[in-house]
Amino acid sequence: MQTIADRLNSAQKGIDQAANNAHRPPKSVKLLAVSKTKPVSDIIEAYEAGQRRFGENYVQEGVEKVQELSHLENIEWHMIGPIQSNKTKVVAEHFDWVQSVDREKIARRLSEQRPESMPPLNVCIQVNIDDEDSKSGVALSELDALVTFIESQERLILRGLMAIPKANPSKEQQRASLTQLKELFDHYHTSLSNFDTLSVGMSSDMGEAIQHGSTMVRIGTAIFGKRN
Repeated sequence: MQTIADRLNSAQKGIDQAANNAHRPPKSVKLLAVSKTKPVSDIIEAYEAGQRRFGENYVQEGVEKVQELSHLENIEWHMIGPIQSNKTKVVAEHFDWVQSVDREKIARRLSEQRPESMPPLNVCIQVNIDDEDSKSGVALSELDALVTFIESQERLILRGLMAIPKANPSKEQQRASLTQLKELFDHYHTSLSNFDTLSVGMSSDMGEAIQHGSTMVRIGTAIFGKRN
C-alpha cells in the first residue's frame, strides 16, 4: 500500500516530467498539497516527507490546522477557497498566502487586518477565466482595476493569478482558456516586481497547465487519497 510519501514522490515526478515535456526547468513548478478535510496526522506525514506548501479551502478548518502545527518550521499555508468578509480577520492573522482574492472589499480587509508583526500577506487574484456562474473569481473586465487596488495596499504583496478552469472542457476550449491565462500572467509579470505565480492545474489537467506556463499546481486526492 502506498504511503503519503510515496504519492508525494509520484506527484513530484509527474510535475518534473510535465515541465521537461514543456522544455521548462524541473523546479519551475511548485507543488501545493491540498490538505482540506484531511487530518493533521496526514499533513505531518507529508511534512516529514519534505512537503512544505499546504492549501486549505475552508477557513475554520484551515485556521485550526495552522494553530495546531505552528511548531513546524518553514511550513507555508495557502488559503485557496472563497472567503466571506466576516472571515478575513482570521485568514489575515494565520495564512501566508491567499490565492482566492476576487474583489476589492476582501483585499482591503485582508490588508487592514494583517498584523504588523507578520510579513505582508502574499495574494493571488482568482480569475473566472471561463466566466462560469458557479465559480468565484473576478471577471476579466474588472481584473485591471483589482490589480491596481491590490498594488496600493501596504500589507499585501500581489504574487500572481489563480484559476480553476472549466471541468471536462474540450481540448480546444481547455487550451484557449489556459492560453488566455498565460497571456494575462505575462502581461502583469513584465510590469510588476513580485508577480511570479500562475496557480493553475490539478491532478486531471496538470500536464496541460504546465505546458501553458503554470508555476504552481494544486494536488489533493493524488497525495492524500479520496476526501472524507
